Amino acid sequence: MSERELIERARKGDRAAEREIYDAHVDRVFRLAYRMCGRADLAEDFVQETFVKAFGALDKFRGDAALSTWLHSIATRVVLNGLRSVKRHERRAEPLEAADREAGGATEPPDPDLKRRLTAALDGLKDEYRMVVVMHDMEGYTHDEIGAALGIAEGSSKARLSRARAMLRAELAPYAMEWMR
Repeated sequence: MSERELIERARKGDRAAEREIYDAHVDRVFRLAYRMCGRADLAEDFVQETFVKAFGALDKFRGDAALSTWLHSIATRVVLNGLRSVKRHERRAEPLEAADREAGGATEPPDPDLKRRLTAALDGLKDEYRMVVVMHDMEGYTHDEIGAALGIAEGSSKARLSRARAMLRAELAPYAMEWMR
C-alpha cells in the first residue's frame, strides 16, 4: 500500500493506517527529537506530542513535501516549544551548586570526555543553529529538506550550518590538543 493510500485511510479514521504511519516514522522522529533535546524522556514526550498533532492535522497535509518532512517540521516545532518550557522551568529550579560556581566557589575539574564536551557545545548553541547541525550532520537531511521542515530558505540552512560549525570549532578549540595525543 502506498503512503498516499495510508494517509487517505488515516484521514478517514482508520487506526491501522495510523499505526502503519507511526511505525514507519517513529524511529526517525525520535532520533531527531533526542538529538535536539539530549534527553530520552523528553524526546519520548515530544514524539508522542508530534504524532498527536500530526494525526489531528492530517487533513491539512497537502502532499507538497514528503510525509516525513511534514512530520519532522511538526516535531521541530514541538521540540523547540517544549525546550523553551523546560528551560524556563530549569532556570527557576537551578541548583545551589551553580550559584556557588557563579559566586566564585568551588569549580569542577575539566572533563576530558570528548562526547560530553561536544554535547555541551551543541547544547550551548541557539536552537536555530543546533537544529540545522542535528538535522544535517547527524540525521543526514539535505538543506532543501531542512528548509522545508523549518520554514526557511535552503540558503539560510546552509548559512546557519556554517555559522554553527564555526561556533562549535571556537568552543572546542581549547581541547583540540588533548584529543590529538
